[in-house]
Amino acid sequence: MKSSFAQHYTIQELADKLNARIDAPSERVAASTLIGVNTLEAAQQGEVSFLANPKYAPLVASTQASALIVHDEYVAPEAFGGVLLRTENPYNAFLRAVQFFYPSRPKQAGFRHPSAIIAESAQVHASANIGANVVIGEYCTIGEKTTLHGGVILYDSVHIANDSTLHANVVCYDHTIIGSGSIIHAGTVLGADGFGFAENKDDGSFTKIPQVGNVVIGDDVEIGANCTIDRAALGSTRIENGVKLDNLIHVAHNVIIGENTAIAAQTGISGSTKLGKRNRVAGQVGFVGHIATANDVTVNAQSGVAKDIAQKGVYFGTPAKPFREELRIQASLKQLPEHLRHFPK
Repeated sequence: MKSSFAQHYTIQELADKLNARIDAPSERVAASTLIGVNTLEAAQQGEVSFLANPKYAPLVASTQASALIVHDEYVAPEAFGGVLLRTENPYNAFLRAVQFFYPSRPKQAGFRHPSAIIAESAQVHASANIGANVVIGEYCTIGEKTTLHGGVILYDSVHIANDSTLHANVVCYDHTIIGSGSIIHAGTVLGADGFGFAENKDDGSFTKIPQVGNVVIGDDVEIGANCTIDRAALGSTRIENGVKLDNLIHVAHNVIIGENTAIAAQTGISGSTKLGKRNRVAGQVGFVGHIATANDVTVNAQSGVAKDIAQKGVYFGTPAKPFREELRIQASLKQLPEHLRHFPK
């Protein structure tokens, strides 16, 4: 991936930054200037790639990458004509290399777009960056070096701590709290009313239940694009420190998501559910309301979690069961047609 913002490095400079060991003839090392990073398939001369998953090893012989980040003990095919950078953890080293080649562009501290509307009672730190058409309501507070990109709307009494970033068109309803170092991607809505209605038995109509709580986002949280996290009916919907949410996730009112949990796209979490710390939730998982999961739980894709998960481990299926149990059930189901042949029609 080449970019006008990319940095250039010699092999030795990159090896020093990654604390990697160079493995190649000296003439290859001297001849190589590195200008970017790429995948094994797409890399061209001057680019760096990596090998962490053995199933991609056959691609090494044909890659055009000038340098390849590999494990200390990896044996490269003779056809590879580049430089090996050996390290204990190739994947993490490659992630660091990406950051070296494409550093974040420095922000213009204290920028205020003239179209931004900032309430007189709001407190915006002098180093915060406020983009075009941002609206900051009454009694909001914006911390140091926080950035609000174009179209962000903060209702009244929203509090955002230091070094956080809200991308375009994020909306925070009143009393939303966001911690330090968090990133909220475009189109996400924090603090909309929870889905709370009381059914009237006489005619089947609904009476809205007031939603008077808020949403609290911790430190170092990243929330993807077009997520919706509802305010609590009472108290707070809480996304705790270090949580990572993919795009298109719905979190209902009064949900609590424990520290360092990661959730993939299109997952839905019903009201008053509590996920433990370090949970890993794959795509399109559904949680019913008023249940809890233990710490260190993994739920595989398209599972339906209908009751508490009290023990750490891997779960799968609808309703979600321990992974190996679900696999045995699915294997048994495949044998049903053969068994049914023995029954009279």
